[in-house]
Amino acid sequence: MVETGKRVAIDIGGTFTDVVLDGGGERFATKVLTTHDAPAAGALAGLDAVMRLSGCRPGDIAVILHGTTLATNALIERRGATLALITTAGHRDALEMAYENRFEQYDVNIDRPPPLVPRERRHTVPERLNAAGQVLVPLDEQAVRSLVPTLEDQGVTSVAVGLLHAYANPAHEQRIGAILAERLPDVSVTLASEVCPEIREFDRLSTACANAYVKPLMARYLRQLAADLAARGCRCPFLMMTSGGGLTDIDTAARFPIRLVESGPAGGAILASRVAERLGLAKALSFDMGGTTAKICLIDDYAPLLSRSFEVGRSYRFKKGSGLPLRVPVIEMVEIGAGGGSIAQVDKLRRIQVGPASAGSEPGPACYGRGGGRATVTDADAVMGRLDAERFAGGAMRLDVAAAATAIKGDVGASLAMDLLTAAFGIGEIVDENMAAAARAHAAEWGKALAGRALIAYGGAAPLHAAQLADKLGIDLIVVPPGAGVGSALGFLAAPVAYEVARSRYMRLAAFDAAAIEAVMAEMREEAQAVVAFAAGAAFKETRRAYMRYVGQGFEIAVELEDGAEASAEALGTAFEEAYRVLYGRAIPGLDVEALSWTLTLSAPPPPLPAGASAPSASTQAMRLENAQLYDPTRQAVAPAERHAREALAPQQSLDGPALIVEAQTTTVVGAGFRAAVSAQGDIVMRRVAAANRGDA
Repeated sequence: MVETGKRVAIDIGGTFTDVVLDGGGERFATKVLTTHDAPAAGALAGLDAVMRLSGCRPGDIAVILHGTTLATNALIERRGATLALITTAGHRDALEMAYENRFEQYDVNIDRPPPLVPRERRHTVPERLNAAGQVLVPLDEQAVRSLVPTLEDQGVTSVAVGLLHAYANPAHEQRIGAILAERLPDVSVTLASEVCPEIREFDRLSTACANAYVKPLMARYLRQLAADLAARGCRCPFLMMTSGGGLTDIDTAARFPIRLVESGPAGGAILASRVAERLGLAKALSFDMGGTTAKICLIDDYAPLLSRSFEVGRSYRFKKGSGLPLRVPVIEMVEIGAGGGSIAQVDKLRRIQVGPASAGSEPGPACYGRGGGRATVTDADAVMGRLDAERFAGGAMRLDVAAAATAIKGDVGASLAMDLLTAAFGIGEIVDENMAAAARAHAAEWGKALAGRALIAYGGAAPLHAAQLADKLGIDLIVVPPGAGVGSALGFLAAPVAYEVARSRYMRLAAFDAAAIEAVMAEMREEAQAVVAFAAGAAFKETRRAYMRYVGQGFEIAVELEDGAEASAEALGTAFEEAYRVLYGRAIPGLDVEALSWTLTLSAPPPPLPAGASAPSASTQAMRLENAQLYDPTRQAVAPAERHAREALAPQQSLDGPALIVEAQTTTVVGAGFRAAVSAQGDIVMRRVAAANRGDA
């Protein structure tokens, strides 16, 4: 992997595709509307744009980093492969039975997302392993071969193989994979024992099916994009951002595309954690608001929370439990349908509702002038004067404020007999409260407090709403880093090459076998080393975790093993009690502890956070200080406010809200009661005036 030279990051989101070129001393960035029918077209158009801005040639680029929502969108919109599942006889319906629970106890009309594999394409074969991986019933290979004509008749293009207890012994799955490869060489095959070698049958099957569902699509997309980049003369390494916050090569990404589902948001969380480290903010809350969704992540000691479970395609107002569960490494965050394109409407109880439906990029908010007629959050921001209609997206798009006003009057104002500005403020207030409620619930779920945290805002819409969100959460300090409008892409540039491997090996501490666990660790280390071999020469750090619980409990917590030390029952028991006490406030004496799964991560040192200033757009270059008209909800009237170009603000220069700070990809609203200053590193740091006077934060 090349460590020097110009680097490019490409983040394809639901509304915009962000492209950043980092030359080491100056950054060039652009936003282009996402082309959903051909996502690569928007990515390449953005790449061409930043190369024109920078004067860079394709051969000057040392590495291209990429994150995309393509796998996530394919799962949500059900645009994947014609998928079949082969599982153990008697377990045909495990995928549909799921957890056998109700995610919303009192709603009789709830709907689960239907399985990715309909029942007629779920097939079984005689075989059986026990929980230790010992063969109880040998695999009937002839039964596997007899399925081939059926799979052909069904037009299957991808197969997931998930057998009972194959995490403990993958031999039967591997044999089925070999038979399918021989008989159906053009059909993609995913083995659950490779994608998710962990206990819990439904989670493993769901993850394997999701991977198989998007695998052909993602493999074609990645290889075609790599070929298109090479045809342009970009013959440099091409790496993918994973949902766990690390970079991997496209061969691994094509095999396990399910690891890319949250790649964009993961990049943003990496940026926020590095900004927190740079500013010495040990406790922070990252706030990423784009065109379609908002994501909030807790950051402690300069690291985001990590998890091994995630849901995609939630069918019930983004409610936990209503989506497809995936067992993959992921940065833990809460995601809600609250973005700039989120559609506002009035429900039957005469309440303003915002999201989760989004206008996206096609047609987009009404103010985009692309045929959209529904009122959105961006329309409300435009009407309230928070957006500069002439300089939106660096001047590439002129906002139609009159169209925004018409949409808001029609969708909200007329129904509630509200004037235009009150209706626009109502839309903003609802979306801000939705995000605040999500942040409170997320913090409570993890046993964390929001008090004393800094809010790090990035994404095209987050700086517009950060002050209002901070007011609702009682946060006194807000940071908007340089290039915040393309924050996730910047996070790609600060991410390390990394890969995590997991294994389930059940063990009670009372009967701990250190040699067995060291053998598991050696096996995982070998697999991880094979994946990161493309980054030869890097000094990799090894991180090991055990997922543990008290005997009798249903869920585990992550416990990090001491660096370089052999696993022992005493050390694991002490570490588990400390982690349990941090999360729940107490330990439980007299109970034995058990470990179910183990993970090992190899990660290279992260590159430095890009420190160069963003090149100003032509529209903001000419701008120094202007007067704007900004809606003031306390007065329920429009009031004058200063509007500054971010590039024109000198380090340590301060200004009091209400004010606007405009840059090419976003606008920061300095709320009333906040004072903003630009740090030496270029961050906009907003402090609540009362807190600043106290010397807090």
